[in-house]
Amino acid sequence: MYNIIERYMAKMSKEDIQKFAQSKNCYLSNEELDFTYTFIKKNWQDIIKNPNVFNIDRYKNRYSEENFKKVKQVYQEYFQKFASFLK
Repeated sequence: MYNIIERYMAKMSKEDIQKFAQSKNCYLSNEELDFTYTFIKKNWQDIIKNPNVFNIDRYKNRYSEENFKKVKQVYQEYFQKFASFLK
């Protein structure tokens, strides 16, 4: 599973993030998109290794209030859905 994720992450673009966010009715500003892209690219391995340690609330100030609610909701939804695969 890790290899699949690693290959996907290597090819992931800002446009991929923007399209995914929009599919969840979340419209990121350029700053929010830049932060999200850079954060994911730099931290995805650590989050996968220790998903229970990740505290999304630490990044609340990087998003508008409305977008943070949506980002957090999507994160929680996908964490619940895929957490069992990360063990």
